[in-house]
Amino acid sequence: MSSMHPVLQQARTEPTVFAALSRVAEAFGDLPWFCIPARAGRDYDPGGREVTYRDAVVAASRLRDAYAEAGYGLGHRVALRLDNRPEHFLHLLALNALGASVVPLNPDALDHEAGYVMAHAGVDLVVTRPRHELAVRAGLAGSGHIASVVVTEGDIASVPKPAGTARSGTPDRTTELAVVYTSGTTGNPKGCILDNAFAFTVGCWYADLGGRLTLRPASERIFVPLPVFHVNAGINTPTALLLSANCLVMPDRFHLSTWWNDVSATRATGIHYLGIMPPALMKAPPHPQERSHSVLFGLGAGLDPDLHVRFEERFGIPMVEVWGMTETGRFFADAYEPRQITTRAFGRPTPDFNAMIVDEHDREVARGSPGELVVRSPGDDPRAGFFRGYFKDTAATEDAWRNGWFHTGDVAIQQDDDMLVFVERRKNIIRRSGENISAAEVENALIGHPAVARVAVLSVEDEMRDEEVLCCVVTADGVASTRETAGQVVAACQGRIATYKWPGWVVFVDSLPMTSTQKIQKGLIFPKGQDPRQHPGAFDMRGMKTRRPT
Repeated sequence: MSSMHPVLQQARTEPTVFAALSRVAEAFGDLPWFCIPARAGRDYDPGGREVTYRDAVVAASRLRDAYAEAGYGLGHRVALRLDNRPEHFLHLLALNALGASVVPLNPDALDHEAGYVMAHAGVDLVVTRPRHELAVRAGLAGSGHIASVVVTEGDIASVPKPAGTARSGTPDRTTELAVVYTSGTTGNPKGCILDNAFAFTVGCWYADLGGRLTLRPASERIFVPLPVFHVNAGINTPTALLLSANCLVMPDRFHLSTWWNDVSATRATGIHYLGIMPPALMKAPPHPQERSHSVLFGLGAGLDPDLHVRFEERFGIPMVEVWGMTETGRFFADAYEPRQITTRAFGRPTPDFNAMIVDEHDREVARGSPGELVVRSPGDDPRAGFFRGYFKDTAATEDAWRNGWFHTGDVAIQQDDDMLVFVERRKNIIRRSGENISAAEVENALIGHPAVARVAVLSVEDEMRDEEVLCCVVTADGVASTRETAGQVVAACQGRIATYKWPGWVVFVDSLPMTSTQKIQKGLIFPKGQDPRQHPGAFDMRGMKTRRPT
């Protein structure tokens, strides 16, 4: 840090993210913090827009004053459904300045899904755009939770008062910044409590990683086509760029047809990706700008090793595979040469972010042997810099932290050179195009269908989307195992769960293996090494569900 600009040094010591922004704006006020690429026909900023650090401080301060006038402060929570727009962050910062917390909402969630999150978090207020107002109100009505709603495309002149008064005190590093919901294994998502210390920890981590992921102060423009209700685009990357006086390029989502035009027009020096993006770009015809860009690195996860080398050769972009979770903040990265791009390698443990591979009894396994990846901070507080816990679920928090290590649910191996290599996910979670999907939630949506006697949902490899939802069905008596029935099974999800959670594959099986306590043994449904998609009862139903990149 000795060679770092003194203002950036000071920003790292501030008590809140808003205070850090105010500090950075002192020296870098004219630089952009956010860039919205132009996109004709979009319902906001079709011509594109940039927000400087000074602009952000001014706008967030106006919002802060409006919230303060209404009485918001420590202990209050506000849900945000504002899409991938700078306004999302301006409201977050305004509330952060007062010690209030935000709950980001998935704009694609169905009414009852959003309703669950708003009710579970006990939000005092929901701030949303006009296009989401009806869905927000329907979600609140269905949940039975009472909260005020503000509809806005930008500033707000006044805010309804919260039901309860704010706690006394001053916001600091321990103050809650956000509750970010991530899918659990029991159907309903779990809320991860994140504080200011979490944001500074992960922000400094990314800013200081180095290697292929070096962030040069006041020089980078990172193109992140991911949703702001995820921790990557919503907290981790914006904070890292703030602490290095850099710019977040924030499209509404991944657009294949304009990708290279957008990357070039926004002068991006880095990109973030998910597993779906590299295959889509590789399948696209050659583009005039696919080699004339300014991109120095890609950061992401789920890039197939068979594709990795060919992608880098074609586009000239080093793609750095990383591993992290909402709960961990910090992430491992295979960022230093020689990178192991022909494997699922994702980096090595560090003195500041420890890792171990363990068996079912939490004993370390031999190098090269698969086991669960567990992680922790060094020293007396293994939880330092991690999430504070699962909201209203102390039992799940303590179970995840058993024996002083956070249990990730991911299976990995550690090589003799310390490199960590991803194997598979142990948790009952399907990771599709960056979305965590609870298998139990999909099962609950299908179990009552008259064609379904038993059902088990699991993940299956997908060349475009990393993983896809696969549904194994034992049909009810007299029901034929046909494509028509498979279509009925998928259609049963309509109105019950979001489209991206629907089964992409339906496989009809004669029976499901059960334990003595009548629990389905998912690992025994298909023989080891068999691709479930090749099962004679398998039907590809992906055409019913996916919104294709455009």
